[in-house]
Amino acid sequence: MTREVGHEPRRARHSGAASVPRVVRRARRASRRNRRSATLTALTAIMLMYTLLPLAWLAINATKTQEGLFRSFGLWFDGDFALFGNIADTFSYNDGIFTRWLINTLLYVVVGAGGATLLATLAGYGLAKFDFPGKKAVFATVIGAVAVPGTALAVPTFLMFSEMGLTNTPWAIIIPSLVSPFGLYLMWTFATDAVPKEILESARVDGAGEFRTFFQISMPMLAPGMVTVLLFNVVATWNNYFLPLIMLKDPDWYPLTLGLNSWNAQAATVGGDAVFNLVITGSLLTIVPLIAAFLLLQRYWQSGLAAGSVKE
Repeated sequence: MTREVGHEPRRARHSGAASVPRVVRRARRASRRNRRSATLTALTAIMLMYTLLPLAWLAINATKTQEGLFRSFGLWFDGDFALFGNIADTFSYNDGIFTRWLINTLLYVVVGAGGATLLATLAGYGLAKFDFPGKKAVFATVIGAVAVPGTALAVPTFLMFSEMGLTNTPWAIIIPSLVSPFGLYLMWTFATDAVPKEILESARVDGAGEFRTFFQISMPMLAPGMVTVLLFNVVATWNNYFLPLIMLKDPDWYPLTLGLNSWNAQAATVGGDAVFNLVITGSLLTIVPLIAAFLLLQRYWQSGLAAGSVKE
């Protein structure tokens, strides 16, 4: 009994000594996690400020008059709230040319971006679900086309369209917008897993043709990928500047990007009007449709639409 009692404090001391480093290690790990969390929070705050600060500047300065832009601080309001007056002047200035630029941009987006999304979906689905000779060569071509910047193709595209007599027409903007290598690659990879082969085989056994299978069965499953490609194409076409710059001469066919730049350049011309307040207000109005498109289409950004459709 005496020996057993004598050993108990020794074991207790040993157990207590071993538990101290364990507690210290836990505290150190918690401290490292907290430091990482603080670092990520700081980086997120910096990126948030970097993203929202230009938008705040644009929204604040759209409320100022031409004189108020130069007599007030850029990140605070002026005494005169002129937002609604600026909007009215933007749409009425130069015989309402801003409305024409807005309609042109919508035309380029609906036909160009919409057509590019449809073509990318059809091609990506076909490449993902059908085997044919030369498929690897097509894959290499698509990857190579993704790596080529659009500005590198602008001059050859201009020369080709000039030979066909299509410059200074809407087709000079719409036709190049129909080609989206990145959208094709994205739909190719998405359709590979989004549409199970078992569903396609079941539809073919039931007598459905390929077009009916695609439009009635596959397309709903491809909706998240299609919306993603559509938004990429919409943003690219809506913000397109360099291609219209070299293709268009007639201001009646300008998109918003080129039209607002022409207003901004008026201040540097002899006898030109400085309408910086209208340029800023027009820029604010330009981003409103993009924000609305993202808000309306975000509910389609979900995966797993085909989950559970195939019973194992």
